Amino acid sequence: MEIFDICDENGIPTGKTISRKEAHRLGVCHRTAHVWVVRERSGRYEVLLQKRSRNKDSFPGCLDTSSAGHITAGDEPLPSAMRELFEELGIKAQPEELAFAGTFHIQYEENFHGEMFRDNEVAFVYVYSQPVELSELILQEEELEGAGWYDLQDTYVQLKAQNPLYCVPMEGLLTLAGKLKVTLCP
Repeated sequence: MEIFDICDENGIPTGKTISRKEAHRLGVCHRTAHVWVVRERSGRYEVLLQKRSRNKDSFPGCLDTSSAGHITAGDEPLPSAMRELFEELGIKAQPEELAFAGTFHIQYEENFHGEMFRDNEVAFVYVYSQPVELSELILQEEELEGAGWYDLQDTYVQLKAQNPLYCVPMEGLLTLAGKLKVTLCP
């Protein structure tokens, strides 16, 4: 059973913990680590998006952030980001290869698989810009079905249009764009 630190709206643990199931049943604030894998091609940025497994408890089969996961109780954001990147994509990053981009808050309620899912999390965002080849990725099959490169600007346009195939948090994409010093246009 996964146990999370309950945190305040800034992502600071309160000293109390909660199970994953209860956190999402009740909408209790907890922490996640998000990693954007990026590359530059012909003067434009591309982002690696994962296609979530159809068995995921939220947004099954949708395109999402390169790598993201919950921070278990007692863990810190950077080691959690490194762990998720390795578990989901097989990318073994060093701490200095992950650039901290900022935090943002995710909060929503939605029905998945016939059950209410209440998410309330503070996401710690990192950027990984080392060379990555799709053929070298080792995908965690229970978490994702695939991964591919997508134009950053086009991804923003899809999110603005609320394309249901995309579940990338808009705030996460904007945090990435801010770190890259890229202006996204509608």
